Amino acid sequence: MAQVWKCTGLRWAAGGPVLEWDGGRRSALPRGKRVAFAVPEGGGRTCVGARGHACPVRAAVPGRSTGARCEECARLDRAHSVAADTLADDPRPYRVYLAWFGPGMVKVGITAVERGPARLLEQGAVCFSRLGTGPLMAARRAEELLRAALRVPDRIPYAEKRAVRSVLPGTEAERAAEVRELHARAVALAGWPESLRPEPCEVVDHVGVFGLGGGPEAVGEVVALVPGGGVSGELVAVAGPDLHLAVGGRGAVVLDTRLMTGWELVPPGSAAAGCTFPVREFRREPDGLF
Repeated sequence: MAQVWKCTGLRWAAGGPVLEWDGGRRSALPRGKRVAFAVPEGGGRTCVGARGHACPVRAAVPGRSTGARCEECARLDRAHSVAADTLADDPRPYRVYLAWFGPGMVKVGITAVERGPARLLEQGAVCFSRLGTGPLMAARRAEELLRAALRVPDRIPYAEKRAVRSVLPGTEAERAAEVRELHARAVALAGWPESLRPEPCEVVDHVGVFGLGGGPEAVGEVVALVPGGGVSGELVAVAGPDLHLAVGGRGAVVLDTRLMTGWELVPPGSAAAGCTFPVREFRREPDGLF
């Protein structure tokens, strides 16, 4: 019987991205690595639980869910989180940042200073700059100020991020331009929290870290894993939770590793490169009027 693996997610470690598995195993993800697995016929996806505890009922979860949690476990996991504003008394310093994912796609966010750049790598930020550092609630007020005064969102859907990665500007200066312009407008706003120390604009570019721009164009994204399906391809880029896999002559397919959690996965055998999971093609804008 084939060995069964259960993925617990992708993490950005000091040496680069790794897939983590039940039992503490890790798989490094260097570019050029072959990534291959399948879902057995008759397999099902079960809730991954919350905050280190297994789901008490092993509830079934949909294949398209990136959280892989049932409603109750999702509620428990979100409790006590910074995103849910349930940690207002957190004494750690926080950093406000501007993250850029593609033309017209800049968001504001916050992260604990102790996490360094991990949050930006996890989100797949193509480039970013720090904006300010201070207490959690001051960082939250600055985030809200940018949303209200400059209409800067605090979320950008992953589908939109993925669709533009193959058409990013070619130079760091071009990619940094929107961040620099918005940074200058943000720190000049009236109402900036007094306890938040402004940071100079120093744009960090992740194109090289992610491996974007040097491989085959991403043509679509896996929408769900399904029983009996599988994928086998060469890893050409990793951005946030996404693996860009060259799967034969059709270009690269983007696999969100959050879709892998909750499934029992097995080796695909000797199958050639390809993907038999459902894939949504990226829409391309026409070059002209017709």
